[in-house]
Amino acid sequence: MIQVKKSIVVSIIASSVIMAGGYKLPEQSLNAIALSDAYVAHTTGADTAYYNPAAMVFMGENQYIEGTLTLAHLPSQEYSLGPLSGKSQTENLPIPTLFYVAKPIDNLRWGVSLTVPGGLTKKWNTPYQKLFAEEFTLKNIELNPVIAYKVNDTFSVGAGVRIVYSEGIVKSDGNSIGVNGNIIAPAKRHMEGNTVEFGYNLALLYKPTTDINFALTYRSNIDLKEEGQANLYFGGVGQQYNANVTVPLPATFDVAISKTWQEKMTLEFKYQRIFWSSYEALDFNYDRPIQAKLVDFFDKPLMRNWKNTNSFRLGATIKMDNKLTAMFGFGLDESPVPLKTIGFELADSDSRIFSMGFRYQQSKQLSWGASFLVSDKDSLSLTPGVAENSVLARGGGFSEGGAFLTTIGVAYEF
Repeated sequence: MIQVKKSIVVSIIASSVIMAGGYKLPEQSLNAIALSDAYVAHTTGADTAYYNPAAMVFMGENQYIEGTLTLAHLPSQEYSLGPLSGKSQTENLPIPTLFYVAKPIDNLRWGVSLTVPGGLTKKWNTPYQKLFAEEFTLKNIELNPVIAYKVNDTFSVGAGVRIVYSEGIVKSDGNSIGVNGNIIAPAKRHMEGNTVEFGYNLALLYKPTTDINFALTYRSNIDLKEEGQANLYFGGVGQQYNANVTVPLPATFDVAISKTWQEKMTLEFKYQRIFWSSYEALDFNYDRPIQAKLVDFFDKPLMRNWKNTNSFRLGATIKMDNKLTAMFGFGLDESPVPLKTIGFELADSDSRIFSMGFRYQQSKQLSWGASFLVSDKDSLSLTPGVAENSVLARGGGFSEGGAFLTTIGVAYEF
């Protein structure tokens, strides 16, 4: 019984972190989604402000603006282990983005992007899963003003400020679990919080020839100090606290190279390193001592020890003769979550990415298009005794899940 209640708290606290990064959304624009995010060395539109600001100085003399709307469809995820089995809810989430690049001023140029780099929703209604993650909803919005400088005709640099606003809701409820009419997990929690934090990004672009681009980009770690109110209940009796927890939004480092043939076809390869090892432990703080019976459950630091991960992306852009540009992509992503700390709020696994899309040049100034991406997650089989979660420690496995992203976008230059 004690282990069950400890796991409730561990999962609830972790969920306010995991969805901010473990479900990171690197694909933010029409082109990036169509190319599986292999879109750093060869960027062509207003979304250059986000993906590689150093490349802005090699764009045309006009201003560029682009807006997209993505529908993220999250199929239900299934956990299978006899009477402990359950299924999460299906979610459909709209994700808007906006990008702008100003006209050049000599060798300088500035731009700005408004994106949603992470934060999705996970909801379970089945009893044993609801015990750990009845609902987790996290919204992240990033405003990223950037500036670039053209050193010469082959080399440029860029930098920007990351301004991240985050808000979320976390719920869990163990009152559905009972034996012979008696509740055996009478613990419940409801938390809401938000924060505004700052970071930076750096970029470099080198063009050794007219048809080859080499790029490096870096996004800094941002420590998110989520502050809000937590309602803690045990046996139907609850109290409200002001609470906070500080967690990392990890740094990322990209290396990308692109090659173009006859200005018609471009291939790009991108490698990304995500520094999840900065997520070592989680320590939840309250404005005053909580109920003595809940200290062991809600007020002890939790070791996480996530691992750094690698991501590999490959994209192809093909310009047709009829104003149409076709794009295709493929990627491989690693999960940062050790099986020891896996939970219902993020039963994450390695995945494969498949994508495609098009852009149509309606006029000299206006283009529009659509793209589609599938994230196919590996199934997970859990060895009994490995996971710390009291349910998952019994074994079982996760299947289904993943994500489908469908995007439409319009771009204009003037």
